[in-house]
Amino acid sequence: MARLLIALPALVAVLIGALFLWGLDPDRDPGAIPSVLISQPVPEFDLEPIDGVGVPGLSKADLAGLGKPALVNVFASWCVPCRAEHAVLTRLVEDDGVTLMGLNYKDKPADAAAWLARLGNPYTRIGSDLSGRAGIEWGISGVPETFVVDATGTVIYRQVGAISTADDLAKIKAALAAAGSGDVAS
Repeated sequence: MARLLIALPALVAVLIGALFLWGLDPDRDPGAIPSVLISQPVPEFDLEPIDGVGVPGLSKADLAGLGKPALVNVFASWCVPCRAEHAVLTRLVEDDGVTLMGLNYKDKPADAAAWLARLGNPYTRIGSDLSGRAGIEWGISGVPETFVVDATGTVIYRQVGAISTADDLAKIKAALAAAGSGDVAS
């Protein structure tokens, strides 16, 4: 028993080291975290609008009753990748006619309003999730995240992280096409 107690700190150190190395593995994709929402209705939520932005808030009913596919983008003014992704989302709305809804995550309303005033507001609706509760219901792991929701209000695709590469954009467009046809994207 005494030998086990002496070896225990070394075993704990080896275990922590192994977890550290696993976390640094370049082949590990943190965006590959599966979402339990795929093929499920959007979760229950009802968020107030952001003061000073001029678009309504966002709720489950808005997505379920939309009757066409939409993107739901989780963003925040304090999120650097969100700023990089914003131009891509704006182009999707302007060039492709995509319906874009926003979920402003744990952000001060004044900061979000100023950020959108500077960068432009491509969102049809934006819900303010100050507490982060709606983010928990959506199962987000961080910002930005983007979900493709079909015409019936069912989540069919989840993009973890910014839509920043041609491959990311192609996946979003394919998921939107699938949402229009009723197929579920992986």
